Amino acid sequence: MTQVNVIKGDITKVNVDAIVNAANTTLMGGGGVDGAIHRAAGPALYAACEKFHGCPTGEARITGGFNLPAKFIIHTPGPVWYGGTHGEDQLLANSYHNSLALAEQNHCQTVAFPSISTGVYAFPLDRAAKIAIATITDFLQSAKYVDQVTMVCFDDHTFAAYQEQIH
Repeated sequence: MTQVNVIKGDITKVNVDAIVNAANTTLMGGGGVDGAIHRAAGPALYAACEKFHGCPTGEARITGGFNLPAKFIIHTPGPVWYGGTHGEDQLLANSYHNSLALAEQNHCQTVAFPSISTGVYAFPLDRAAKIAIATITDFLQSAKYVDQVTMVCFDDHTFAAYQEQIH
């Protein structure tokens, strides 16, 4: 059964085939979830990411999971919010879609996402949640391998916004 669910927790501890990292375009670690994933995965992740020489906003790259329970880490730089007139909605949808496409290519059945771009990149949370759930739901309709997507929310406010979108 294809399914999207929402939990509150720490994405570095989720036992899935792939977790998605809300990366920056350098892929070299940063603050928020990006920094937490880099710390938890260990120094080998930095070396693996270095080989990509960055990643454009909305695209995605995949590495091993290293010290995480997940087999893979999919890195996607989400858009910085500039008021909504710079293609932010499409770039955010691309981040989710391209991450799922990489998961599919690597035969991942279970994927966990954080709320991409809603932290320091200031994307409005309700708008981001709507785009995320719509993009994931659309992708799952034709997916062959990915059949379980979990939104892992760091706090109650984010959890509530995503819960509202799936009910």
